[in-house]
Amino acid sequence: MKVSDTRAADTREAACPYRLVLEHVTSRWGVLALMELLERPYRFGELRRAVSRRGRTASEKMLAQTLQTLERDGLVHRDAKPVIPPRVDYSLTELGREAAEQVRDLAEWSKDRMADVTRARQAYDEARG
Repeated sequence: MKVSDTRAADTREAACPYRLVLEHVTSRWGVLALMELLERPYRFGELRRAVSRRGRTASEKMLAQTLQTLERDGLVHRDAKPVIPPRVDYSLTELGREAAEQVRDLAEWSKDRMADVTRARQAYDEARG
């Protein structure tokens, strides 16, 4: 992350800290990581494959940054074991479990109401046609 990006993030966080957490939780990779970790703890590679099975190919860099951000926010626990080869497990904290359940509920609502959204979109497009 560039210094200017860090300063901009610090400014946003100071001005409206809950919005920054909301951005982290609802980011593309944040949502997918939280939903997967709700099921069980994962090693990094396992989590990357699980997220990719949901239809999005996660780059190592983006997933690592997302997990680091969620760890900083207190939502994800990173457990690095001093073994060869290195083993790092990721799991949800209690706070993270709470957030993940909310994200899961929103995802389920979106799926359940997709037909209504599709109809609304069609009506909108026809009216603007």
